[in-house]
Amino acid sequence: MANKSNSDTNFTAQVKSLLTRIYGRSQLNDSVLERAIEYYEKQPFIQHKLDELQNNIEKITAQVPSDKTKQQRVRLEREERAYQEELKFERNERHQHLFLLCKEIISLCEGDSFEESNRKSGQLLGTIQLVSPTQGKKVALFNEQNKPLYKSVLCLRLLDKLCIDKNIVEPYIKVALGNISSEQYKTFSQDKPKAYQAFVEKVKIPLIMASLLQDMGNNHPEAIAILYGEKNEKDPHRTLPIEERKALLQINYRETVKYLVDGIGASIYIGNSKTDRDKYNALEHKKLLFIKHLLKSAVNPKQGIGNLLKVPQIYSSIILSTKDSYNYKLLPKVYHVLNQNAERGACSQIVVDALAQITGHFPQGYGVTYIPVEQDMADRYEYAVVSQLYPNDPENPICRTATRNLAFISHGQEVVLKKSNNLYYTETAKSFSSISKERLHEILELLVSNYHERKKLDLIPRCWEPGEFFAIKINQNLWNKAK
Repeated sequence: MANKSNSDTNFTAQVKSLLTRIYGRSQLNDSVLERAIEYYEKQPFIQHKLDELQNNIEKITAQVPSDKTKQQRVRLEREERAYQEELKFERNERHQHLFLLCKEIISLCEGDSFEESNRKSGQLLGTIQLVSPTQGKKVALFNEQNKPLYKSVLCLRLLDKLCIDKNIVEPYIKVALGNISSEQYKTFSQDKPKAYQAFVEKVKIPLIMASLLQDMGNNHPEAIAILYGEKNEKDPHRTLPIEERKALLQINYRETVKYLVDGIGASIYIGNSKTDRDKYNALEHKKLLFIKHLLKSAVNPKQGIGNLLKVPQIYSSIILSTKDSYNYKLLPKVYHVLNQNAERGACSQIVVDALAQITGHFPQGYGVTYIPVEQDMADRYEYAVVSQLYPNDPENPICRTATRNLAFISHGQEVVLKKSNNLYYTETAKSFSSISKERLHEILELLVSNYHERKKLDLIPRCWEPGEFFAIKINQNLWNKAK
């Protein structure tokens, strides 16, 4: 592959920017992650100042009243109010920052119809997968950064699916849906745009917030001490001993909820109408309680609404794994793990099955190798990339071809890959094994860029890693309509 371009399409650039602004690190120090870290680091000092002000007020109050003590008390109370207002302003600023990012996520992965939302979500999930490295030392670093956005998109599509399948029993969501039936849900945004927008504000944006914040407590200093060690000498992505893992889970939940309530809070009403303010504050309080309920329920979801967070969390932690055991070839085994979790009662089988219908067994952006259906050309395999959600059969992914006649192309055709053509499946690979080694080396020479890389590859590859292919700008139009 040659002519590699350093530029990206507008969509890819937007996705990369969003990933950085959610969980990235930058000189601006203003991502969702960095704001939370700053909050955690400042907490001891903030609490110290609040305690000091309160203690001073109590001391003055306990003294014999005089004009002097009265003036001192008024001054201290004014100082305390001013400090509380400063904290309130910072909290609201963090809330607005998170809210606007959630709106941006909605705009990137939702369209004017159910079908368009699925297409845009597939494009977003696939792009995240394709810009995430699959080899090298930075796999864990980038996967950790990219996981929250990936998980949020899955949560949204899973919510849609559960509403359509009549598998939502959560009272808050049912009230927000109003009289929209499961049959009407697919055309909700078109038939009742105003009511749908209210549903987005009440349910979808709080769901994204919960998803983005779910593991934020892992960045609290107590959690960092467990992950990195007291002297910063440990690998944070190692498999933790059971006791450390339990402690980390407790810290994560406690500090995530604390950050949600005290660091993000409810949005502040701006206006002069007391009636409007009371309505606004009541609605914002309900949203905050819903997010808190989602986070709490996800710890041990059983059959409840916590599965809306938990199942995408497990899926994302495998597809974008931060563990040393990460193996790109094994990503299509993700539902083996999810089904095992469901069998143990760690999550709902109904919700796992619903997600499987959405994603299929092959994640968006995954590189598939396949035998073309033309019988007279069964002496070669080609490359494709999984490009759409909702395959008719979870084992038959909908893909966009990336090569034709062993040459890379930027405008491939859409194909549904059956098991009998997909080299990922052992039976298919066996049927192809009669091809001579000379011919297989010849194919590798055409499809792989350098000899040293070819030496490490299987002669009959079960999959391919399309990151280098996708780095070329023209190839980033995978989701455009096939010509």
